[in-house]
Amino acid sequence: MTKNLVTALCIFMALWSCDSKTEWNITEFGATTDSSTVNTQAIQAAIDACYNSGGGRVIIDGGTYVSGTILLKDNVDLHIAEGSTLLGSPNPYDYQAIDPFIDATGQTRGKCLVGAIDVQNVSITGKGTIDGQGQMFRKVFVKRTLHRLGIRPKPEIEAEKTNQDKKYLGGKVGKFDRPFLLRFVRTKGITLQDIFLTQPAAWTVHFFQCSHFLVDGISIYSHANRNNDAIDIDSSTDGIIRNSNLDSGDDAICFKSTSPKPSERVKVYNCKLSSHWGAIKFGTESMGDYRDIEIKNCFIHDTKGGGIKILSVDGSNIDNVLIDSITMENVEMPLFMRLGERRLTYRDAEQQPVGSINNVRICNVKATTRSIEESRVTPPAGVFITGTPHHAIGNIELENISIDLPGGGTAEMSTREMPENEAQYPEFTKFDGPLPAYGLFARHVKDLKMKNVVFNLFAVDEREEVIIQE
Repeated sequence: MTKNLVTALCIFMALWSCDSKTEWNITEFGATTDSSTVNTQAIQAAIDACYNSGGGRVIIDGGTYVSGTILLKDNVDLHIAEGSTLLGSPNPYDYQAIDPFIDATGQTRGKCLVGAIDVQNVSITGKGTIDGQGQMFRKVFVKRTLHRLGIRPKPEIEAEKTNQDKKYLGGKVGKFDRPFLLRFVRTKGITLQDIFLTQPAAWTVHFFQCSHFLVDGISIYSHANRNNDAIDIDSSTDGIIRNSNLDSGDDAICFKSTSPKPSERVKVYNCKLSSHWGAIKFGTESMGDYRDIEIKNCFIHDTKGGGIKILSVDGSNIDNVLIDSITMENVEMPLFMRLGERRLTYRDAEQQPVGSINNVRICNVKATTRSIEESRVTPPAGVFITGTPHHAIGNIELENISIDLPGGGTAEMSTREMPENEAQYPEFTKFDGPLPAYGLFARHVKDLKMKNVVFNLFAVDEREEVIIQE
């Protein structure tokens, strides 16, 4: 074989090997498990190389790797191997914001540990862990971190809050942007599978104006900071969430719309949910419609702020929702439904007219409430449904529902006048006390159908079982 032929063959083999490459390990780009090294550039370089070669798998394996914001690209699977961790940097300046906005609590949002914007066909897989170190983003710890690193804090760290539109909760807007764990913006084709997501500084997974997403077999534990939702479906469509275990300090699965675009055609099933605020929730950010949502075969447990909460207060039209075969244990207020007139706006969108709630069917529910001592509103009740005097809720069907309650109400409670609070933040805790009925209290509802709805008491409750008002 001639020398020229050997040289040509070597070049061909090298090119063939490069073209056929489908996996990129971040260690090839200099990533290290040294806890003092922030590996953002190395991990991003691996993602970029994978993307530039047409896509494939970027592998995190062999330990714990600290990083700031990394952005996924088209056709990239970020695979975190079992026993390995992508660990968020405690330095807030290691994060970047994508498509920032202000949420209903008046807080600036946009930063994230792993993000994707205007891309398609991305995934995060593997049985490893993504840990946001959310406890390090409490302001006292942020200041300590920056002092240790010799970095002077910027004004948004030093300032607690700045005055803004009074419609935001508390009438103020917070400048400090605590990073989400995962954030997908205008992304089509997303898969999250098997991964363990834990301790973000704010929301855990945020889908904004995304489509065709699958969440399958993941676990979330999120209790490190405030506003630590597990999964937020925000103006996003055509999604499936299944076989997942979510334990959050705020909402577990939350349908939002911080834009006028709808969240629709989403299915949730076979999930185990626990929350300190709401296990299954629609709202409170609710400018865009919620349509064609199906939630089945879920177990809700140890939830303080509501099992199922369906809220339209910023203009959302909620239509064609099916919630079927739900078991709840130790859950405060199993069902809360609210049509309100807050009409908050987001992202400079125009204010929407008051929305609607129609064609909601909830069936085959077995629930046990929290005890009197554990409930935020005592004594607890089973179902609270309310529109407003000028905007009634439409067609609601409740069938095969059984709720166990502790009792403890007095006859005087049955006569209390319930405030309307049309424009207030929509929570059952904000109606100045217990409901007049221990089972179901409903008002401003055009068509409420009930079949085989049963309320079981463990002790005497002198309130009415069911009160339905105009």
